[in-house]
Amino acid sequence: MTIPPKYITSFGLSLALVNLFNAALVVLKETDEGVLAGMKAATGHHWVTHGLVLLALFVALGWLLTYLKPARRAGEPSGVAVAVLVSTVLGDMVIAGYFLVAGWLGAAA
Repeated sequence: MTIPPKYITSFGLSLALVNLFNAALVVLKETDEGVLAGMKAATGHHWVTHGLVLLALFVALGWLLTYLKPARRAGEPSGVAVAVLVSTVLGDMVIAGYFLVAGWLGAAA
């Protein structure tokens, strides 16, 4: 059984977008106590809520992107792989950068 290319492309791009959203959500939770408290209240632990939000967003975006007409060459597997790689590296840099700067500022205070 082969997976149609439109699903590989759409869910690959969904993964790339959710990687970036994940980084933003981590920083938001760390900087806004209201968001953190709300996420804790929703499921009992903020990481459970975090995971459920990411999973729901991944599925919803992947499904919605299957209905879009891709730009020329946008659906090439190598392009999707690069998008996933770049978004993963950028997301990791945002999270690491936030904690390095927050830790440095916290130690300086």
